[in-house]
Amino acid sequence: MPTVLFDCDTAIPERKRHCYIKEMGEDTTQYLPSSDISTIPGTLSERGCAYCGAKLVIGGVLKDTIQMIHGPVGCAYDTWHTKRYPSDNGNFQLKYVWSTNLKEKDVVFGGERRLKASILEAFAEMPNIKRMIIYTTCATALIGDDPKKIAAEVQKELKDIDIFVVECPGFAGVSQSKGHHEFNISWMRDKVGTWEPKITSPYTINFIGDYNIQEDSYVCEKYFHKMGIQIIAHFTGNTTYDSLRGMHRAKLNLVNCARSAGYIANELKKSYGIPRMDIDSWGFEYCKIMLRKLGAFFSLEDKAEEVIAEEVEKWKPKYDWYKTRLPGKKVAIWTGGPRLWHWTRALEDELGMKVVAMSSKFGHQEDFEKAIARGTTGTIYIDDGNELEFFEVIEKVNPDLILTGPRVGDLVKKLHIPYVNGHAYHNGPYMGFEGAVNMARDMYNAINSPLMKLAKEDLRGG
Repeated sequence: MPTVLFDCDTAIPERKRHCYIKEMGEDTTQYLPSSDISTIPGTLSERGCAYCGAKLVIGGVLKDTIQMIHGPVGCAYDTWHTKRYPSDNGNFQLKYVWSTNLKEKDVVFGGERRLKASILEAFAEMPNIKRMIIYTTCATALIGDDPKKIAAEVQKELKDIDIFVVECPGFAGVSQSKGHHEFNISWMRDKVGTWEPKITSPYTINFIGDYNIQEDSYVCEKYFHKMGIQIIAHFTGNTTYDSLRGMHRAKLNLVNCARSAGYIANELKKSYGIPRMDIDSWGFEYCKIMLRKLGAFFSLEDKAEEVIAEEVEKWKPKYDWYKTRLPGKKVAIWTGGPRLWHWTRALEDELGMKVVAMSSKFGHQEDFEKAIARGTTGTIYIDDGNELEFFEVIEKVNPDLILTGPRVGDLVKKLHIPYVNGHAYHNGPYMGFEGAVNMARDMYNAINSPLMKLAKEDLRGG
């Protein structure tokens, strides 16, 4: 079936390009929904901005870095404490946020003086922190402030600090994906190769596109260490500023979230010849494949099989319990981008569930191509979905569960439909063998929660 126009979109027929229902035998290159283009005026987009993509998704995860947002305080507040990415140093990155708190007079007369004062104040208040990332926002980009000049001045004055500037004003791109790209490319250009890591193994990797959401990194890190593999840098879960400067010393880039971090893997290959290996770390069988691919690359096949055997013995009985109780349940996946295709086969082939609808906030054409290739006929695919479309999709497919973020999750709960947080998880981690069990448990508990049944009842009677 070609792209379709939902009833709610009759006033904005351009939305037809963004909605597709898969039919048997169709060539996905002909019917991919349009994506990574500007939101159509009049729609209630769920997208974030470029600044959000740089700060909230990537830079804000670093555990030893001052995050200086050069702009109005709202930009800092809106990206603080909204993601669950813990660290092993007391969660420094979750406790603090810094802003230059730009006011109207700064917009008129320029905000560079305020930026410099804020940088100096932050380092003075945090004397043990020597690293900083500065993010531009819409306001500071529009007035023409030059944060790189200010950063250079401060580095010259303080000497033992290091500052990275990412130019990511919200208006720079059509979604947060532009912020991912800007951070990746700028970091590669300005910081990679400026620090030498200590090498402790002949087998070294960068684990890219992993943000330690509810301790995901710890799970995969455990597997790699058992195989004798050293992680030079996580991009950017539970990692340090300097370890990311040493990414050029890895022998392999293991890429999990290709949309947010595939760019830096490509640049590392161009500049340093480091090969890229794309993997799926969500799903029981996918995790086996990941470890076997990694083992084959380093000729550590035996080590990979040892890890797989140990983890399967520990977690398979628990996973099998859910495999007998989730088949046939219909699920919609409304997330950012890659998780549409990361999760589809894991839910359908392993757990017997049926993915009936997918919506991406910032996926590109290749994300939809992968998602549609892995999906089944009858599934609805939407780019940049809006609230009215979600209502209509729910009526069409009647899902038993929706995997989405908290914003849409609040809408879903009001409709008395179970939901699991697909962005920051309910009770993670969700990666690896252990994570597959946790995700299956959360889905089972959500679907079978008596609260949802009680919520539908009119307790007043009559």
